Amino acid sequence: MTGRFRKRRATRSSKPASTSTDIQWGDITEPFDDTTIDFGQALRNSTVVGVLHTVGTLLVRSLSGYGLAGIPYRHANKVFYGVLYTLMVPTAVTCVPGFVLVSSLGRIDSYRGLIIPGLFSGFTCLLFRQYFLGFPKELEEAVRVDGLGHWGAYWRVAVPNSLNLLAAIATITRISGWNPFLWPLVIGQDRSAWTVWVALSSYMTNQTVNYHLIFMATAISILPLLLVFLFLQRRLVQGIAQTGIKG
Repeated sequence: MTGRFRKRRATRSSKPASTSTDIQWGDITEPFDDTTIDFGQALRNSTVVGVLHTVGTLLVRSLSGYGLAGIPYRHANKVFYGVLYTLMVPTAVTCVPGFVLVSSLGRIDSYRGLIIPGLFSGFTCLLFRQYFLGFPKELEEAVRVDGLGHWGAYWRVAVPNSLNLLAAIATITRISGWNPFLWPLVIGQDRSAWTVWVALSSYMTNQTVNYHLIFMATAISILPLLLVFLFLQRRLVQGIAQTGIKG
């Protein structure tokens, strides 16, 4: 009994074989060296789409929010309720009609087809409207006394005084414009039009899964988002707080 117990105890205390924990830095360039998938082109496509989508979104959604809050007209509330109703429509419902429309316009495999359909969002329009509702009316009236109209009040007064909100919306839009998979997969049918997440999905097939390429390409892909968030995180909190929406 004693001999068996000592033998079993010795077996339990034996240490596993040591494994190498060195970081393989050579894997960083491997996604770019793959000849079957142009990962560099996918990164460029995602960057272009993300930047243009962010700029276009800030312009379209801030104008719509300012129009709903700062321009009095008869059907303003009806239009606002219509915008709210769009929040109840799932994205998957509009995917097929959107594809048919983009295809009929000949915008498949193009930046316009990837960017323009997603420029409007009811949620961010609501954020801008809530912010501009609390905007000092005296400033707008002073601008109109100087002879400027609604566009002048928007461009000269509203935009310079809402930089925190613009930075917050830009951060949210930059992330949402970088992450989509379904719409770029449908529109980007040619490999040259693939975005980064569509390119990543091609590393998984029915026969093989290239884990090292997936992990390294994913780490490279999230770096732009991490830098944007670290740079604008303070303005993100301030901008959301200024909209008047509380959790």
